[in-house]
Formats: sequence, C-alpha cells, structure tokens
Amino acid sequence: MAQDNRTEKGTGHRRQKAREQGQVVRSRELSSALALLSTIMIIAWQSMLSWRDQWRGLWSNLLSQASSGDISSITPLLRETASLIARWTIPAMCAAFGMSVLASIAQTGLVFTPKALKPTLSRFNPISNIGKLFSFGGLSNILKGLVPMGFVSYLCVSIVRRDWAQMALSTYSTPAASAAWILSHLFEVAWKAGLIFLAWSCVDYMFQKLNYEKSLKMTKEEIKQEGKDLEGNPENKKRVKRTQRKLARRFRMKDVARATVVITNPTHYAVALEYRLESMAAPVVIAKGQNLLAQQIKEYARWHDVPIVENKPLAQALYKAVEVGETIPEKLYTAVAEILAFIFRTQGRNIQSPAAQRG
Repeated sequence: MAQDNRTEKGTGHRRQKAREQGQVVRSRELSSALALLSTIMIIAWQSMLSWRDQWRGLWSNLLSQASSGDISSITPLLRETASLIARWTIPAMCAAFGMSVLASIAQTGLVFTPKALKPTLSRFNPISNIGKLFSFGGLSNILKGLVPMGFVSYLCVSIVRRDWAQMALSTYSTPAASAAWILSHLFEVAWKAGLIFLAWSCVDYMFQKLNYEKSLKMTKEEIKQEGKDLEGNPENKKRVKRTQRKLARRFRMKDVARATVVITNPTHYAVALEYRLESMAAPVVIAKGQNLLAQQIKEYARWHDVPIVENKPLAQALYKAVEVGETIPEKLYTAVAEILAFIFRTQGRNIQSPAAQRG
C-alpha cells in the first residue's frame, strides 16, 4: 500500500541523495554497443590501408623462416609480428575504451560516489549473489540479453538464405576470393549486429529511465516531511524568528545612549525616541521593549543620563503603532512635542513642534 501511495515525482533533494549513493540512469548496453561499433569502424578503416599486403608480408616471412630453419632471425620476426598486432589492436581498443567512457559521461555526467564504492560483505557473499542470479531482476537481465541475440541470430540466418547460392559456388573459387567473400560477410554481420545492439540499448535506456523515476517517487507525507527537515518545522521557524527579533532589539540597546527621551508605561512598556532639530523632521523610535526588556531600556537610559518620562497612553500607543527605525505617526506629534519641549526647556534649548515644522 505504501508503494501505491507514491504518486508524486521525486524532489531535487531526493534525486541528489540518490546520485550521491550511485543511483543514476545508466544503460551498460549503450556503452557496449557504441564501443562495438567504434571497434568495427576502426578495423574497417584499417582494412582499407593495405592490410592485405601487411599480413601477406608477415605470413610470407613466417613461412620462409619455418622452411629455412634459420633461428637467428626469430627475434626480428617476433618483433615484427608484435608490432603489426599492436598497430591493429591498440587503435581499436583505445576507440572502444574512449567511446565507452564518453557514453557513460553522456548518460550520467561525472559521478564520484564514495558511498557506492564502500565495500560490503554482502557483495562477496556467493549465496546472496546466486540468489540474485535466480531472482526476478537476475532473470530479467538474462532475458534482456537474449532479445538482441535473437535478432542477431535472425540476421545471420537471413544473410545465409540470401547468399546461399554464392556459398554453394564458393568451393570453385580461389582461396583468396573465398577469404575476401567470407571477410566481407563477417563485416556485414558485425556492423548490422552493432546497430541492433545500439537500438536495443536505446530501448533499455528508456526502461532504465522509467524504473529510475518510479524508484524516486514519493508520497505527499514524505514531501512534507522533507520540506520540514530542509526548511524547519513552521513552529520552530516562528520561535526562531521571535528569538531573532528579541536579539535584534537587545542589540539595539546601544542606540538608547543617543536617545532624546524614553517614554514609559512605567513598568510594562518603554519606547526610546531620538529627535535632532537640525536633521530630523519628526522623532524616530530607536528602541522599544516590553516587561523585562522595558526595564533594561530604562536602566540603560539612566546609565547614559537619558531623560525618562512616564506617559502610559503615549507609551502604549508608540509601542503598538511604530516599529524600530520608523518615525512617529502624525496623530502623536502633539503629545510627543509637548514632552520634547519640556525636556529641551529643561536643557535650555528651543524646540519647534513637529506639527509646526510639517505645516
């Protein structure tokens, strides 16, 4: 039932975790088919470069050496044989290896997964490996390999039926003509079989893609849980935000030192205002707090000789209506101006009310 509930596509985080564990879409048959075709093409290209003369010269030297019985020239002859074999095999092997690597990179990109490379005892357990061989997955892999072999067998039978008459007459041909005819047909079977394997590998890749997407599917509950794990529980996020706001207000405690006045409730609220005649059009709330934070603001104000004025309705109104860093609203200009005027008169300065400045 849990599998039936997996109706949602895998998230990016789920895909990243699967990639870190080595779970990617990859068709080994595609790499093998491209490697086979590249090898066939390289051999066909080499065959056009006087391959007949090269091998004919080698066999002639070998037969001459065998008939003469001279042992002194064996070493150069072996060196020539090894050189010719290397010239034919190394390019084909390099082409096959390079094409296989490119096909793997094209399918999955560069993937390095230490978790997938970590050795486990189950990989070396012969009993479990035999069990995997006779499991549904193992049998499906065997059947998957038999399908293209069936097409290749049909290809061979069709070529034999097509050229049966030539095969019957080949007994009257020269050995060179018979060898050329056999090689041409072997090449035809090879490149056509390579195309069959390539087509089947594309089909296999699509099946791998479908199975991969199916394995990544998630339930709605799993997606919600993943979102909570990545972004945090909403209740925890609210709690963190409240704590951050409190910390931010505490960090603004140092701004109380430059406040012009602190208006209090007197015990529940405290709002610190700053007003500069030369640069400000209206007072600005630079700190505010409630309960314990309000007591800390007042203590900080006393420590820095900032005037504290008790005005319950004004303190509550400022605390509820104005955030830290904002100017006071116009409806509170008059009440604040009266307090500022009293403070400035006490300090021997003149003040023009914010309402008068605005007018």
